[in-house]
Amino acid sequence: MSAAPQSVRSTYRHGDLRRALLEAGIALARAGGPEAVVLREVTRQAGVVPNAAYRHFGSRDDLLKAVRAAALSASAAAMEAELAAVPAGLPPAEAARAALRAIGTGYLRFAQAEHGLFLTAYAASDDLKGPTDPARAGPSGKNPFQLLGEALDRMVAAGVMPAARRPGAEFLAWSAVHGLAMLVLDGPLGPVIGPQMQQVGQRLLDMVEHGLAA
Repeated sequence: MSAAPQSVRSTYRHGDLRRALLEAGIALARAGGPEAVVLREVTRQAGVVPNAAYRHFGSRDDLLKAVRAAALSASAAAMEAELAAVPAGLPPAEAARAALRAIGTGYLRFAQAEHGLFLTAYAASDDLKGPTDPARAGPSGKNPFQLLGEALDRMVAAGVMPAARRPGAEFLAWSAVHGLAMLVLDGPLGPVIGPQMQQVGQRLLDMVEHGLAA
């Protein structure tokens, strides 16, 4: 018995089609990373003809940028969720250390739980240091790079990290944590570390913290 033909939705309220296309793109990225985000498949999942997408996304790159922004926002939200779990009332130095660890922990947890979105969020080479794009931000209005920078500023303000070590510290901390995630999820450390990634990640965060504070 042949499958029933897919129904095609011919009308959308203003903005609904863009949202439907973006949600389909996010679902594809979640399942298969940035390479899976293809306009034809997005329109198929949204139930419209391929040409309909071009009213909202001029190219596949435009769609991928929007999906990547949503993935960055989800990554920032995961980091902020860890920050929110830091106990209130800690001494400044302890609070600063806990905040930096929360940023790294949230990053690694997002990488493991949302592999496809993680790859999509951090696949491009554009600058996250520029003006904040709300589409890339978490609930606080900051993107992942800004959250990391804020945590490092707290380390300096609390006297944990010497001010002389602050310039460029984002790149060192980020490279270490991102490198572990990639080596485990898409590299040779997967069979070695596998499900212990979070425990190993905490040891890595110890190294990052001590290295910055030295």
